[in-house]
Amino acid sequence: MPATSSLAPRSAVRYRPTETRGSEEIPPVPRASRTVTLAHKNIQQPQKRKRVHPSLSWLPIGSGMALMLGVVVLGQLIGGWLTVVLDDLHYGRPRTFQMDAFVGHESGTTPSHFLALNLHGRIEIIELPGGDPAHARMYVGPQIYGPSADLVPVTLRFVDPDHTGHPDMLVLFQNSQVIFHNRQNTFQAATP
Repeated sequence: MPATSSLAPRSAVRYRPTETRGSEEIPPVPRASRTVTLAHKNIQQPQKRKRVHPSLSWLPIGSGMALMLGVVVLGQLIGGWLTVVLDDLHYGRPRTFQMDAFVGHESGTTPSHFLALNLHGRIEIIELPGGDPAHARMYVGPQIYGPSADLVPVTLRFVDPDHTGHPDMLVLFQNSQVIFHNRQNTFQAATP
């Protein structure tokens, strides 16, 4: 049987017979290996990486996702609370908005004063005509439904698309608007 070459790759060497010369046995020539070389140079071998159980490898990712979910939920709670607090400071309770505007109902140079209220989810607008507060008028708007309906701010805006000097009143709430047309020195709710 022929002797194997000392340069053969280690994975291909299955069996190395020892050579004999007469009665004395000659041991095989040791192959150069990294362990011998590193040991010879007094260099430590790199540590083998410990294997982690597959279910534990997802633990940092799962923990990070749970932490981010907690941050998002907490952020939404704080954001909602902060919105209510800022609306309390700006509009009060019950939610109240007021403004002055010339709408053609005035008897002098003083603008009319308008109050928009959200009383328990019902929108009410009070007009105090400029120069004649004795003839105050009240307009009833729509009912707001849903959770915390009494905390929804209501604002007013006046627009005069026809340039008649008698602007229409827009009641704005929850990304919605209701139009009150300015007719005969009063406001009338627009019919759908």
